[in-house]
Amino acid sequence: MGRKVLVTGGAGFVGSHVAHAYLTAGDEVTILDDLSTGRMENVPSGARFVRGDVRSPAARQLVAGGGFDILNHHAAQMDVRRSVADPVHDADVNVVGLLNLLEGARAGGVSRAVFASSGGVVYGEQGRLPRVETEAKLPVSPYGTAKLASEYYLATYAQLYGLETVALRYANVYGPRQPADGEAGVVAIFGGRLLANQPITIFGDGEQTRDFVYVGDVAEANLLASACALPPLDTLDMRAFNIGTGIETSVNQLAQLIGAAAGRAPEIRREPARAGELRRNVLAVEKAARELRWRPRTALSDGLRATVRALGKN
Repeated sequence: MGRKVLVTGGAGFVGSHVAHAYLTAGDEVTILDDLSTGRMENVPSGARFVRGDVRSPAARQLVAGGGFDILNHHAAQMDVRRSVADPVHDADVNVVGLLNLLEGARAGGVSRAVFASSGGVVYGEQGRLPRVETEAKLPVSPYGTAKLASEYYLATYAQLYGLETVALRYANVYGPRQPADGEAGVVAIFGGRLLANQPITIFGDGEQTRDFVYVGDVAEANLLASACALPPLDTLDMRAFNIGTGIETSVNQLAQLIGAAAGRAPEIRREPARAGELRRNVLAVEKAARELRWRPRTALSDGLRATVRALGKN
C-alpha cells in the first residue's frame, strides 16, 4: 500500500507537480491550499483537495488527524518584494504557518517532513560559486530569513520530537504551470510575452546569472527525499540538499534560448538594474547526487520547449 501524503500548496506551480509525482508512485495524496495563488485546474486527478490556510486551527487539525506519513510543505508567501514591504506578514505565513503544521505533525505522528527551501535566498551574496550546502548563510530579504528560520525549526523538531526532516534548497524552478505574472517566474514571463508578440524587459546588463532547474526534476527530488536514509543531524546542513543543475545561465542567454524555443527572435528592452537583485547564483548538486541519488535530467533547451508549448496552450 502507498503512503499517505499531505502536500501543502499542491494547487500551485511546484506543489502540483510534486503531488502528481506522489500519485504516480502509488501514494494517497491530500492537497491543502488556500488558492491565494494556486489554481484548481492544477490539482491532479486522484488527489483529495482541502481548501485552507496553513495558519488556521483547521489546518493543524487536518495534519493531526489525517494519519499522514509524510508532510510535504510547499505553501508559502513567495514574493520577495512583499516580504521587504511587509516582513510581519511574510513571517506569519512562512514561519508561523510552518510551526502550526509541525504541531499538527507532532500530534498526528507524521514520520517525515519535506520542506521547500531556497538555494538562492538563504545563502545571500557572499561566498564561492557554485554554492555548496555548507556555504555561509546571510539572507538579504525577510523571505530568505524566513526560509532559513524554517530550516532551523525543522532541525529543532527533529532533535526534540524525532520528526524526520529534509530541506530541499531549490534553484530557479521553471516549467509548465508556472504563472507568467509573478516576480520569480522569469521563464514564464519571457515566454508569455514572446508568444503575445510583446517585447522582453531585461534589467541591467542582463549578465546576471541563475541556475534553472526543470520542475519535473524537482518533483523527482521530492520523491527521493521522502524515502532516503537520513544522516545524523550534526549540523543544519546535514539534511539539506541543493536542487539545481550546477549550470549558470545569464538572463541574456535565457532570452535567446526562449526565443529559439518559441521560434521567434525576442525584442529586448533594457531597464535599470533592480536594487537588491543577486548578481550570480548557481548551486552545487553533488550532495544530492551522492545521498539522494538525484540528478537533473532535463536540459534547459528541452525544458524551455515544454514550457513554451504549455504556455501556448493556455
